Amino acid sequence: MLSVEPRYLVTMPVPEPGPSLLAASGTVTVLPEPPDHDTLRRLCASGDFDVVLTQLRDVLDAELLAAARVQGISNFAVGYNNIDVAAATRRGILVGNTPGVLTDATADVAMALVLATARRVVEGDRMVREGRFAGWEPELLLGRDVSGAVLGLAGFGRIARATARRALGFGMEVLFAPRPPGDRPVGDEELGEFAGRVRQVPWEELVARSDYLSLHVPLAEATHHLVDAGVLARMKPEAILINTARGPVVDEAALVEALRTGRIAGAGLDVYEDEPRLAPGLAELPNTVLLPHVGSATVSVRREMSRLSALNAVAIAEGRMPPHPVNPEARA
Repeated sequence: MLSVEPRYLVTMPVPEPGPSLLAASGTVTVLPEPPDHDTLRRLCASGDFDVVLTQLRDVLDAELLAAARVQGISNFAVGYNNIDVAAATRRGILVGNTPGVLTDATADVAMALVLATARRVVEGDRMVREGRFAGWEPELLLGRDVSGAVLGLAGFGRIARATARRALGFGMEVLFAPRPPGDRPVGDEELGEFAGRVRQVPWEELVARSDYLSLHVPLAEATHHLVDAGVLARMKPEAILINTARGPVVDEAALVEALRTGRIAGAGLDVYEDEPRLAPGLAELPNTVLLPHVGSATVSVRREMSRLSALNAVAIAEGRMPPHPVNPEARA
């Protein structure tokens, strides 16, 4: 039964306007730092909160949800692979997310990783800062071309399409596989503005032809380790892998080996298989650009994520369907 005044648990501080929206609706408890799994389980089972506003790093598995005494979960993210949605649904716990707000920001980061890896931006920055730049040389930090190169998009949803739009502006040839490893035909009507400008190919061909293979698929059973040792072996030796999707889409240990041995030329990563930990050896590889999961990290995007997650939380606490439900059937 809902309390008279809704009670919200926020698992770590978030930017405005979310906190003010929650405070206007009820009482808000904000944890100063992310809780460990046992602490989060205890808090969700305490009966002290109606809705919990979570982050991707908060794991709400079936065990936690079986003990939870909350009405809902509002995830401060578009993705929700940190939540066992099926278990939440069985318990009648609504889950909300923040879709459609980080498309351009994440596409910007994907393109930034293409450019940074191609032109060895991080290596050059380090060279200058360390005083090793001795003047212009004809073969200093030679990189790879972007214009005229083939960008392969694994997935062709909103972020992949925004990345394609940017890549076309750089004169790249853009290929895509809509939802690897399976393929389905995508007609010109569905392609819209991209009809005649990008081309669909089978996943195997995408892997073999891409100079830059950029991942834009959700994390699911079919996409876990989508890029494994076998896929890496079929990529061009001069190819670069870009991942702004989810870390476990890539077998990170296999990627380290492929980069270490020169099987592929480089990688630009914003996400990792076991965040925040990296696979052994990854941080030491010079042919990588490694970002700390900042695909959505702009002021405007994080504010909008905060607003949407708060609106979801308030709606759930007040017994309404949230604006962005993941599992509306939980309220059936």
